[in-house]
Amino acid sequence: MIALRELTTIKDLEQLEKIERNVWDMPPLPIHQTLTAVKNGGVIIGAFDEDTFIGFSYGFTGFKDGQTYLVSHMLGVEKEYRSRKIGEKLKRKQREIAINKGYSLIRWTYDPLETRNAYLNLTKLNGICSVYKENAYGEMKDSINKGLPSDRFEVHWHIASEYVLEKEVSDYSNAAALNKVSIADNLPVSTMFHNEQFNAEVYSLEVPMNFQHVKFKNYALALEWRINTRSVFQKLFAAGYAAVYLIPGKYTAKYIFVRKNTLQLGGHS
Repeated sequence: MIALRELTTIKDLEQLEKIERNVWDMPPLPIHQTLTAVKNGGVIIGAFDEDTFIGFSYGFTGFKDGQTYLVSHMLGVEKEYRSRKIGEKLKRKQREIAINKGYSLIRWTYDPLETRNAYLNLTKLNGICSVYKENAYGEMKDSINKGLPSDRFEVHWHIASEYVLEKEVSDYSNAAALNKVSIADNLPVSTMFHNEQFNAEVYSLEVPMNFQHVKFKNYALALEWRINTRSVFQKLFAAGYAAVYLIPGKYTAKYIFVRKNTLQLGGHS
């Protein structure tokens, strides 16, 4: 039985170090920083299997354009516990605690070519993305991110909105396709054919289902995916569209984009 609880003490926070090293192969966050965050509106949640610490989420307070929100900065789960919806449970617990603390919006970033994260953030949690951050963190040297520009989608999770609470699954079969994908040596290769004029109600764009595998097998192809999708994502967002859904497949996954002004977001940006 997996249990979740908020972490608030030095002893609690010392437990993060092991997972930070195991998941990202990186030096741990200083305790004085995480402790200060939780004492000033931040939220750190631990996941436990009995007495074994197996994962956490970490968020701190953000402020922009007159609005306070929670910045969900890190979420990590030990390898042997992945694919058991623990990440989703951590996010839903984070939403519950954030609402109790008075937040109405949570923001975080993720690599748009990491489809496991995209599926959780958009399809499961009903977050949306309409902000693209090119090489957001500069050169990253951890095991997951090293070797490519650290481009990111910024997720806006309107945790008290109608969109999150009452989103209905739509039929996206008629979405206008923005690229075509062929499979060569079990790797997806994309031909872009998007139109400069975006006027459809719904668009789709295919990305690799397993980007880390593509990067391992063919670095040049992975870089091509990064640069080509960057251009399309930026143009879509500039035209007023938002990413709202991801449909997984065998070799690729399909992003769905709709006009942001059609979403019931409760008036928040």
